[in-house]
Amino acid sequence: MESNKKITLKVKGMHCASCANVIAKSLSKVKGVSEAASFYATEEAVISYDESKTDLKVMNQKLKPLGYELLEEEKIHAENHDQNHGQNHDHDAMLDLQKEKEQVEFALPIALFVFVSMMWELASKSFKFIPVLPFPESFWMSVQFILASIIFFVLGSGFIRALVTFVRFGKANMDTLVGLGTGAAYLYSVFGFFFPSLFSRFGLTNALYFDVTIIVISFVKFGKYLEARSKMRTGEALASLVKLQVKTALVKQGNDFVELAIDQVKVGDLIKIKPGSSIPVDGLVTDGESNIDEAMITGESLPLRKIKGDVVVAGTLNIDGVLFIKAQKIGSETMLAKIVEMVKNAQNSKAPIERLADKVSSIFVPTVLIIALLTLLAWVFLPGINLPFSQSLAFGISCMIAVLVIACPCALGLATPTAMIVGVGGAAKKGILIKNAESLEQLHRVTTVVFDKTGTLTTGKPSLERIVSFSDKTEEEVLALAAALENHSEHPLAVAVVNKAKAQNISLAKVEKFHNLAGEGVSGEIKNKTYWLVSEKFALAKHTMPKEKEFIANPGESLLYLLDEKNILAVITVADQLKETTQEAINKLKKLNIKLVMLSGDRQKTAEYFAKTLGIDEAIGEVKPEQKLAKIKELKAKNEIVAMVGDGVNDAPALAAANVGIAMSTGTEVAMSTAQATILRGDLLKVETAIELSKSVMKVVRQNLFWAFAYNVIGIPLAAGAFYPFFGVLLNPAFAGMAMAFSSVSVVLNSLRLRVVLKN
Repeated sequence: MESNKKITLKVKGMHCASCANVIAKSLSKVKGVSEAASFYATEEAVISYDESKTDLKVMNQKLKPLGYELLEEEKIHAENHDQNHGQNHDHDAMLDLQKEKEQVEFALPIALFVFVSMMWELASKSFKFIPVLPFPESFWMSVQFILASIIFFVLGSGFIRALVTFVRFGKANMDTLVGLGTGAAYLYSVFGFFFPSLFSRFGLTNALYFDVTIIVISFVKFGKYLEARSKMRTGEALASLVKLQVKTALVKQGNDFVELAIDQVKVGDLIKIKPGSSIPVDGLVTDGESNIDEAMITGESLPLRKIKGDVVVAGTLNIDGVLFIKAQKIGSETMLAKIVEMVKNAQNSKAPIERLADKVSSIFVPTVLIIALLTLLAWVFLPGINLPFSQSLAFGISCMIAVLVIACPCALGLATPTAMIVGVGGAAKKGILIKNAESLEQLHRVTTVVFDKTGTLTTGKPSLERIVSFSDKTEEEVLALAAALENHSEHPLAVAVVNKAKAQNISLAKVEKFHNLAGEGVSGEIKNKTYWLVSEKFALAKHTMPKEKEFIANPGESLLYLLDEKNILAVITVADQLKETTQEAINKLKKLNIKLVMLSGDRQKTAEYFAKTLGIDEAIGEVKPEQKLAKIKELKAKNEIVAMVGDGVNDAPALAAANVGIAMSTGTEVAMSTAQATILRGDLLKVETAIELSKSVMKVVRQNLFWAFAYNVIGIPLAAGAFYPFFGVLLNPAFAGMAMAFSSVSVVLNSLRLRVVLKN
């Protein structure tokens, strides 16, 4: 019997995009692992496996020889999530970053001094007015040898391990390239330093590359430090959400309120919330009133007044009053926990545009190794170089080292995920929860937005306006029958009917054989007689309207018809109000030249009234869930990129079928679990915000990919000496190391620039 489990773990030793590919492929080959993916931007692996066939120990036996390790603490899918785990990982990451900083602070001044000396020496050979270095060359080479040895074997130990792994297992990554380049430079220089006579015997130019070893390793380490520091900042939005999780709560036990750890709180507990305290769980206010700051959850700056009967969510801040709440959702079931989970999953998902970079990165390192070897061979053996063997060999070695050093798949590997991480985190801060990177990418391409009406465009809190009886039943009797039927439904129109009956203290009869007629209404037996409360279309298809009774609906009214087996007994009119932000949201979407469609279960006239009022292009009324789904498919068949915005159970099929499903958090759990994005507080203005945010993210992604590809397309031929026959240009390996170090940093910094854009 299979026991499937899905976990997300931190990975130790992941230094580049190629590492991520090696880790994923290696884990996929472990027996019992059904799926494995690794992510360089977050240094995590997501693994689905059969617990009866494998475990973490077996997986690490596969990874450790390659220089990687899965850390034992589960970060996301653990049953009992320890809030300190994230803090522990952050602490470990900070320690690693501090260690890198200390190494850089040691090596960088040395590298800069050596670099300036190298440039001074080159300048003194070209310009007579610049004096030569004021110390003997033999002394300077001895100093460089000592410094290069320390930096190569201490700071470059990771590159040496990557070389050993490559020799033993044939697995290469970015560190392998740096290790090969600097290793070749160091060993060649050691050989020339200790055995200069042999160099002369073989006709080799006595060119030493200790300075290259020092400069390349120092600047690569400096680049890695800047990259790591920048990458930590990309996840700050998620970290800020995690910090909102409260560790303790004041729970009533007996006559007192006792402070308990949050994992000891149970559903149904009565909790006291003091002014200035964060709310620990999702709950219902049972007493007191206060202003609540929900900005950290919804992105809304204005506090909301909460009174008895209102719902409050974990992580929000109680500003000025004392509240007593009854715990409804705790732990992983709270909205905050689900937001954290959703943001984590989104940050560890891949957008379609990222697959291109992944494919390139997977073949990048072996391709570069081949190019480096061909570069050396070309300089030595290719006809037309017209250089003495000793000089062409020296040039060949220099160019080979430069190719190995300058090539960098990290910029490609970071181009998309860093921008996506910043984008998903920024969206969460604005109250837009995006489930995966693919949805974030799709949003900027949306050409049509389809809206549900009730609860999406409108408040979803309609009120009963009129009851018109066509029979001998009084309005109170009609309301009693209608409310009894609707008491079993969660539709907003049903709530309006039931609330009206409760307000008039009407007792509700027992209903037998209740049926929910999808998209049409409800039916059931009351005192052995069958009744229907249904749409106009259903009613008129079943019975004829009484001729002696006139009824004219007002614009915007929704109609519910009460029927028995023979006649239409009455019509109930219900009116809903537009949300405050609906008109502004529609206007903003129209400015983006997006086609707007409204689908509603209401009668066609009501749908058309709302559409005309708002300026929506197309309105279709009296639609069932399957018809909403069919409309989405129809639009997609016309090559439209469709976003569906809805809130109800009946919207779920359409939300799932759309290119991007957007659910209102004020709606049903089914809608939110089906959709690819959720808008907190149901603010429609966030739809346009999400689309614009996606455009900003994709703009940065394209910039990153362009520069990442351009860097390698130009840099590798330049390093190989391809321009030397035409322009006499050769790239010193030291410059190659500096360029490689800053290529990844530039991509991450460009992604971080999004944070400024998303604040506006």
